[in-house]
Amino acid sequence: MAYSEELAERVRSALVDHNAVEEKKMMGGLTFMVNGKMCVGVHKEEIMCRIDPDRQDEALKKPGSRVMNFTGKPMRGFVFVSAKALKNENAFNYWIDLALKYNAVVKPSKNRR
Repeated sequence: MAYSEELAERVRSALVDHNAVEEKKMMGGLTFMVNGKMCVGVHKEEIMCRIDPDRQDEALKKPGSRVMNFTGKPMRGFVFVSAKALKNENAFNYWIDLALKYNAVVKPSKNRR
C-alpha cells in the first residue's frame, strides 16, 4: 500500500463540499487538487498539506508535523503530518483548513509544457 486508504477517505470526506476537487495519483501517493491546485495529499501514513509558507514555522510547532522533503531539499510551504497526530478530529481539521485557506489565495502553477 503506497498510501493509507483510511486517511484518503478522511480527506475525501473533508473536501466533499468543495467544488473542483480532483484526485491524482502522484509522488507515490494520492493528491487532492482543489481548483486545479495541489492542496492535500496522502503519502503512506501521513498527509501532505500545501500551506502558506509564511505560516509554516508556526504550523511546524504542531505535534507530528515536519517539512516535506522528497529530494533531500526541504520544500517550503509543504508539510507532512503523521496519522498519529491526526487522530483528534480538531487536529485533522486544523490542517485541512490551513491547506484550503492557502489554496484559495495561491495562484495556479504555470503549465510547464
